Amino acid sequence: MLNQPPSRRSIRAAPFLLAAWLWLDGLAGAKARFRRLARFAPSAAIASLLLLSTSIVFAQVAPGAPPAVGVVRIERRPITETNEFIGRIQAINRVDIVARVTAFLEKVDFKDGAEVKQGQVLYKLERGPFEADLEAKKAVAAQIEAQLENANISLERAQKLLTTQAGAQATVDATLATQRSFAAQLLGAKANVKQSQINLDYTIINSPIDGKIGRTAVTPGNVVGPSSGVLVTVVGQDPMYVVFPVSVRAELGLRERYAGKGGFNAVVVRIKLPDGRLYDQAGKLDFVDNTVQASTDTILLRAVIPNPPLAARATSGGALRELADAEFVSVSLEGVKPIEILAVPRAAILSDQRSDYVYVVDRDNKAQRQDVTLGQSTPTTAAVESGLKEGDMVVVEGLQRVRPGQPVSAGPATPPPMRAGAGPGSSR
Repeated sequence: MLNQPPSRRSIRAAPFLLAAWLWLDGLAGAKARFRRLARFAPSAAIASLLLLSTSIVFAQVAPGAPPAVGVVRIERRPITETNEFIGRIQAINRVDIVARVTAFLEKVDFKDGAEVKQGQVLYKLERGPFEADLEAKKAVAAQIEAQLENANISLERAQKLLTTQAGAQATVDATLATQRSFAAQLLGAKANVKQSQINLDYTIINSPIDGKIGRTAVTPGNVVGPSSGVLVTVVGQDPMYVVFPVSVRAELGLRERYAGKGGFNAVVVRIKLPDGRLYDQAGKLDFVDNTVQASTDTILLRAVIPNPPLAARATSGGALRELADAEFVSVSLEGVKPIEILAVPRAAILSDQRSDYVYVVDRDNKAQRQDVTLGQSTPTTAAVESGLKEGDMVVVEGLQRVRPGQPVSAGPATPPPMRAGAGPGSSR
């Protein structure tokens, strides 16, 4: 029986049976026992399998070197506090032009889309009927004025006769009443003249503000009047408002952060255009609404921002400007002065159900979990409010190989690539 060759099944099963026995029996002295068994094995094939199994098992359970990780030293850095919101551009001055009198439109005296100045003529209405009405009112006023002069003379004569026996008080009283009646009629006639002059002036429609004019709603030959609606709209161009709703919670946070630093003067407003470009002009906050919108639990904030003409860019209607009324933009509120924070690379921050945390390498070169509280951060830098202190060594690279309390081989982390124009971070 001992000289029979082993079966294939027994050869294949031998390493696994021996490995299991090794696990149950303990590792101490196991390698020596394997070599003794190999000497007494009935065949060279089983002896080889025993030695191979020994090598595999010991290779698997042999302890490895501490994992290599990249660390950075925590230090304070200046960062610009920033909050972002969605806002809308709004013209400071916006006027809907309407006709004040009813008349035929004779001329449109502007080009659609052009920039106009205050007092510039926009429309000319038919003037003839209003000029004739004015002259008629003037004639009535002149007639009453002549009657008043005659009444004044009669009153003066009656008053002189009153000092003689030919005069009578009744005559004086009647003459005085007539004189006062003509004086009142003259006041009414002059008021009619003034009203007719105002109506005549309304036949010339001027721009009440500087701004960009829109498209005319009527053309010459049409009858326009107060019931015709808006003829055209003029929108002020420089400066502009940017209005944006802020949640009450965010507004309270902004108030707490900046109230003691100068209020509105401690904040700079910057906007990002719909195409993603950062607008090169900065604005200033000037208004916080006094009512919270109940449906959204937000409060409206407003800033004033310049909107100058674009250099060397114009159309036939005038200069082009970057901002337009009712345009959607992204609004950033930035602190005027940067603040000092404990800065950690974003790559070092891990999260679970309990909290955000990092791995810190202690004096014994062991990785220890440290829970942290984060403040406002950038896409590359996290601001740590609590949980770390300046000088701590935080693991940035090789996090997937780190376990709490495990020894590590720490080295300097690879520095991030520099971006063009990179400077102090801005929080988000």
